[in-house]
Amino acid sequence: MKTAAWGRRPLADCVPELVAAARGDKKATLVIQNVRLVNVVSGEILPGMSIAVKDARIAYVGKDVSHAIGEETQIIDADGKYAAPGLLDGHCHIESTQMTATEFARAVLPLGTTGGFFDAHEISNVLGLDGLRFMLEEARSTPLAAYMQVASCVPSTHPGLETTGAFIGPEEVAEALSWGEDMIGLGEVMNFPGVVYGDDKMIGEIQATLRAGKYADGHFTWKSDDWRLPVYAASGVNGDHECVTAEDVIERVRLGMYAKMRQGSAWHDVAATIKAHTEGGLDTRRMILVTDDRSSESLMNEGHMNFVVRHAIAQGVKPVTAFQMATINTAERFGVSRDIGAIIPGAYADVILLDGNLADVNVVMTIAAGKVVAEHGRMTTEWERYDLPALAFNTVKLGRKLSTDDFAITAPIAVGKAEVRAIEVVENHVETIERQVWVDVVNSTVNLDPASGLCKMAVFERHGKGGGHALGILTGIGFNKPAAIAMTVSHDSHNLTVIGNDDELMARAGNIVADMQGGVVMLTEDGVSEFPLTVGGIMSKEPFETVARQSEGISQALIQAGCPLNNAFMTLSLLALVVIPEIRLSDKGLVRISADGIDIVPLFTGK
Repeated sequence: MKTAAWGRRPLADCVPELVAAARGDKKATLVIQNVRLVNVVSGEILPGMSIAVKDARIAYVGKDVSHAIGEETQIIDADGKYAAPGLLDGHCHIESTQMTATEFARAVLPLGTTGGFFDAHEISNVLGLDGLRFMLEEARSTPLAAYMQVASCVPSTHPGLETTGAFIGPEEVAEALSWGEDMIGLGEVMNFPGVVYGDDKMIGEIQATLRAGKYADGHFTWKSDDWRLPVYAASGVNGDHECVTAEDVIERVRLGMYAKMRQGSAWHDVAATIKAHTEGGLDTRRMILVTDDRSSESLMNEGHMNFVVRHAIAQGVKPVTAFQMATINTAERFGVSRDIGAIIPGAYADVILLDGNLADVNVVMTIAAGKVVAEHGRMTTEWERYDLPALAFNTVKLGRKLSTDDFAITAPIAVGKAEVRAIEVVENHVETIERQVWVDVVNSTVNLDPASGLCKMAVFERHGKGGGHALGILTGIGFNKPAAIAMTVSHDSHNLTVIGNDDELMARAGNIVADMQGGVVMLTEDGVSEFPLTVGGIMSKEPFETVARQSEGISQALIQAGCPLNNAFMTLSLLALVVIPEIRLSDKGLVRISADGIDIVPLFTGK
């Protein structure tokens, strides 16, 4: 699965040496002594334990491993620290951190994350299988136990609702799943209406996944008591991260699905969803903690899965249980618990040492594939960097310069007031609310009152496929001065999205982003903040520290312009994602997501 440099070979290939090392006939390459073992299989904490490692895998776990120690064995005296399995992220899009796989690994390994299940549907919407392929190859070059999923929804629904840079169907899914065991399954199936009502493309993709012996992940945003959830589950989709209430978790688990509870940068769902266990008494074996996703600045300032586990414990979850939901449960969900997710003989030696109280999740050492890779919050090893292919660059094909005319909203009346459907942003949540608001019309054009708090939103197709665009109205942004933000990070089609209350600034911001071949630009009359993302228009080729600093620069510029939203950039980047209720804007128009399905609706209500 991995490059030889990290030694992540199939267990079958390792058995002779592994068994010999367990007997003591061959000596361990690494021994960790005197740990309090967090046994996520039995749910116990075992004091006075030791771990013997042979190359990338664990050979022996017990009170005494002296028989496995040789002259060249590296010995670590843990001095009573906790030893837990490396943390696993059960649902993450690496691209949403705006980092490459290499820099993502550098960011999360010191935080105790040693693996994850990554749905690369962001780069897949830009570059198709070519993008997925280089993400997989780069992830393989890192110490992470990185498992990739092939994007199920490129586009997220169908071309009539949005324009993407590529297309993936059943044949492409089958091809990608043949690339190796680390191509673990099908990424989140966001076109849930398509599954429920028998869309050939979606059903075909799920069939290709199941025939390959792989796993299909879900994305179901209708209510938890909707009669169609069991229909969705009948397709073989058996994991879902779109849980925002305890009831969402309960209903999914009762149907045999794995319920994923997320604590991302901009969506905070664990406190509500974990009540399915802490108050409802639900068995946690099919409950998983995930990020989906955390920005680079959140990784630097708060953490990754260590932060999520700590947060779950703060909600009343027992520490060992919280670790299970970020290790063994996750591994079992994807059928790889023989390799990762527990400190047991035969598994990969992905181990973290924790100091202080277990509930603090204070990671002081990370061991990945049997090698110490990080200590006290810093990487201690480097590896040969992956060379990104030329196709990853120059992907913004706008084809023209934007002008103020592109942001003029033509009204159905010449003068007076008109009612429009506005998108209301909800802080710390992925969903939006459809509002009806009145706007002024002058010379048949919408004229937003600065005191109204309303902003315009525009989405421009940027993949060189026609150059169409659509306009909408936002509320809840909070700008208190002329301002505009433009970005090619705009899930999931990643077209150019521009939001603002000043047409001239919006045009300028959009042109700057196009000229620098992707990224984010925040523009006011006071100045400009730039965050270049030249890899597919969604990732930076810079080091993690630089990415975090530039991301934070955008956040601060938004705050200074009056935007009060927590992690506003990540929230705004979802406003074109047409599979999350209630209403979004794509390059095709205003899209409503309801219990009846997903449809384009007019901006003006006609009242």
